[in-house]
Amino acid sequence: VQLQASGGGMAQAGDSLRLSCAASRSISSVAVMGWYRQAPGKQRELVADIEKDGSTYYADSVKGRFTISRDNAKSTVYLQMNSLKPEDTALYFCTDLRSWGQGTEVTVSS
Repeated sequence: VQLQASGGGMAQAGDSLRLSCAASRSISSVAVMGWYRQAPGKQRELVADIEKDGSTYYADSVKGRFTISRDNAKSTVYLQMNSLKPEDTALYFCTDLRSWGQGTEVTVSS
């Protein structure tokens, strides 16, 4: 499957952005869809994931600020990011744990 991430950009601290990840085929049977991020000089880390039954996981650093959701009918996964912080600056990737999107860049200034 091909995954196309979009929605990144520049924001100021406290702003919101919504990332989208469009899959080239149905994700209704995909067990887990996730968002990862990689900041300059750091390892890629899991931000959030969502299971087929809607169960979610969030990294402590984003809990309460980010919300992951999936629309199986649109084969799209979203990451709503609120109260952005400069430390959220990174390249964000979506994945079905087999394929990875090309990433969308998020830059948050203070």
